[in-house]
Order: sequence, then C-alpha cells, then structure tokens
Amino acid sequence: MAASQIFRTAAKNLRLQTGSKVSPFSTSASAYVEGTPNTWSKLLLFVPGAISFGLGTWQIFRRQEKIELLQHRESRLSMEPVKGGEISQFNSKLDSLEFRKVKSKGTYDEEKSVFIGPRSRSISGVTENGYYLITPLLPIAGDAQSAQYPILVNRGWVPRSWKDKATASSKSDIALPSTGNQGGNFALKKQENKEISPSTSSITEVTGVVRGSEKPSIFVPANDPTTCQWFYVDVPAIARDCGLTEETLYLEDTNEDINPSMPYPLPKDVNTLIRSSVMPQDHLNYTITWYTLSAAVTAMAIKRLKPTRRLRR
Repeated sequence: MAASQIFRTAAKNLRLQTGSKVSPFSTSASAYVEGTPNTWSKLLLFVPGAISFGLGTWQIFRRQEKIELLQHRESRLSMEPVKGGEISQFNSKLDSLEFRKVKSKGTYDEEKSVFIGPRSRSISGVTENGYYLITPLLPIAGDAQSAQYPILVNRGWVPRSWKDKATASSKSDIALPSTGNQGGNFALKKQENKEISPSTSSITEVTGVVRGSEKPSIFVPANDPTTCQWFYVDVPAIARDCGLTEETLYLEDTNEDINPSMPYPLPKDVNTLIRSSVMPQDHLNYTITWYTLSAAVTAMAIKRLKPTRRLRR
C-alpha cells in the first residue's frame, strides 16, 4: 500500500516537471518532443539566406558583363567612321556595324519623316515634350562619299510643335472635291510643279552611329503606322512605311557642330551610348545589398536554432 502511494506521488511530480500529460511509454512522445524543430524546418530557415547570396553572386556576373559591354561600345565608337561608299561591303553583315560611326552624304526626304515619341528632355529643370525625327537620307549618284542606297537617320530631338506643323501640312495636301469630279472623291493637289525647299534639295553630310530597333517595355503602346503613331523605333516597320527595304541601315546622328541659329533637330550626345540605365557601380551596390541581407537572415536562423538555457527557479 505504501509502495503504490509512493509510485503515484512520483508519477504526479514527473508530470508537473515535464508539463506533459503524455504517458512516458507512448511512442509519439519518444518520436517528437514539443517545441523542437525537425530537420526540414531547420533547413527552411536558411533558404532566404541562400537565395539572397545567389542574387548577390548573380550581380557580380552582371557587373562584369556590363563592363565588357560598355568597353566594347567605347572601342567601336573610337574607330574611324565608315564612309558612305564603303557601306556596301557590309551588306551581308550589317549587324556587325552596330555602334560603328558612319559618315555619308545625301539629301533628306523630308516628306517621309517619321516622329517617334513623345520623348521628354529636361532643360534647367524644365521638362519639355518632343519627338525624335527620323528621315530617309537619299543617296547622291556618282558620289563616292554617299551610300548607294537610302539610309534612315535619327536626326535628333525636336519640339512638339514640329510634329504639329508636319501634321497640319499633310492635311493641307488634301483638296476639296472638284465640281467636275462625278464621284465626289477627294483628290490630292498636283505636286508636279511643287517648289523643292532648300532643306530638301541641299546636300547634307551626316555622321552617325549604327543602331538597331528599340525593345519597348510592356507599358509602351504598339506602333500604328496607319495613323502615323510611332512610340518606339522599329527599323523594319519604319523602313516599310517609307517605301524602303526592311534591311535599311539605321543611324543616330551624333553631329556635335550645332548651328546656334538652328538648334533643332538636336542630335544625341555620343556619350549616352556608353552609358546604361544600370551602370557597373549600381550592380556593385546591389551585390553589397544582397550579401548584407543574406548575412542578416542567416544570422537570425542560427540564433533561432541555438538552444536557450533556462534558469532554475
């Protein structure tokens, strides 16, 4: 009797110390102790740190790629310009000319100009909307410094008023229906005797850099050639709209000799071609950020798994 009483008292004290009502002979109690994480939960604590470390390492490779890309552009821009008459040598590999300077003579076909935009520029803190003006440069027969076929030239930035005037001019080319026209159709004004403006007839020497089509983001609307709405540079589509072949060469004018009396179109700064929206220094900053985050979350995981000592009461 006394022995059974002693056994019940000892069992009661054991339950009070462990805080559990599970029998000491239960298999579930021996397999799992409440409050102790298993192996998978331990590993999951280190997943955020591993991902952050991987992203930081990826930024190191991206930084090196960006350095090599900008060095490649800078080396090609420093080469002697390709003369217009020599462009025909690259007909089979025009892509190899990208970021090479080209110098060619010709005459602008102003009537087929295309406005890309709107594109904004900031002057003394004031933002002004405008467009890029792309015009075909027609060759000069018998001139060795002229290309043998038309070239699309991005002449630079122009104010919005330029497009408004061009739109108004194109609308004025439509005449009212004549009384002798039985069908009542609109007729275009006769342009046989149209006087060619000096800007169209004068010979121009262009120094530009060979570029390709732009890659628009998902937020940029699609181009609509039927309404003359061009939001980004699509060289094959613009060439078709101008009546040229899709393989037409595309240049961005980088002429630095700007006439103060005629500031527009404003050519692109050649230095912008050796800059990127994300420079190598930015990739380095991203690397430091990701590595710091990886170290922080890994330290938190280790602290979480570190056993804590309980003070005896």
